[in-house]
Amino acid sequence: MLAIPMDTLSTIKLVGYVSYKTPWRHFRRNVNEYILYFMKSGEMHIQENGVQYILKKGDSFMLEPNLEHEGTAKHACDYYYIHFTHPEIQSVEVEDLHTLARRILLEEGGGGTPIEPSICYLPKYVRFATSSRLQHFYHVLSEMVQLYHGRSYNRTLTAMRLSELCIEISREYLMTELQSNHQKNTKSLIKLNALLDFIHLNYARKITGADIEQEFACNFDYMNRVFSQVTGHTITKYINQIRINHAKELLDATHLSIGEVGYLVGLEDPYYFSKVFKKYVGMSPSEYKGELC
Repeated sequence: MLAIPMDTLSTIKLVGYVSYKTPWRHFRRNVNEYILYFMKSGEMHIQENGVQYILKKGDSFMLEPNLEHEGTAKHACDYYYIHFTHPEIQSVEVEDLHTLARRILLEEGGGGTPIEPSICYLPKYVRFATSSRLQHFYHVLSEMVQLYHGRSYNRTLTAMRLSELCIEISREYLMTELQSNHQKNTKSLIKLNALLDFIHLNYARKITGADIEQEFACNFDYMNRVFSQVTGHTITKYINQIRINHAKELLDATHLSIGEVGYLVGLEDPYYFSKVFKKYVGMSPSEYKGELC
């Protein structure tokens, strides 16, 4: 797993798309940059530092700098490639991928706060052949190729799109891991993923069961049951956790009154806001704010 700080942009070296209609074998080389391959069709048989990989449609694969790689067999294939450098990428061992998925996607950390929000955990190799997001990834990659071959100032835009792509690959991979122990149909899991986005975009207003039913054309009780089985939280509990996480950020970073903070995170009644805050944090907002002084 690669840990990539998202507050630092990569430097784009080369972006493109190649289609080998006749069998082709990857050449041998050792470069001082990262290379992200995303397969569109066919197969690429390649080894890096003695480890062999067979890349197929929907595979994302990252070659690392200063490691020799070369093809091991000839095959026709189509793929996108992105060469880039980044000063702070680290290779990390993740012992419990399910726990990492909960930390990143559900923002579960010490005291309920997000952990390392600027770090993107990108798998070295992942297959998205059955993912509903595969066509989206191809669209983003095609746009990146066009950006790269445009005006020179597009390189910064291309780097920004690479950051976005890495986050989306990481999120899709971790969501698959989060769902791996739950035998639910694909349609429900897609809605669950969309519901997480909906909550994060709308937590600052009142969200009712009727709102969710209208947004997702699905029975709220059913959605709540699936949500609870996958995340370990009811929808209401998760919404309030997100609200309190953001309330803590506002109390940490601003001089807003406690009533104003409650209003901004969707808990307009000051008494109810204090009650919910204490339930999740273990102290009232005023006590929490006092500890910051």
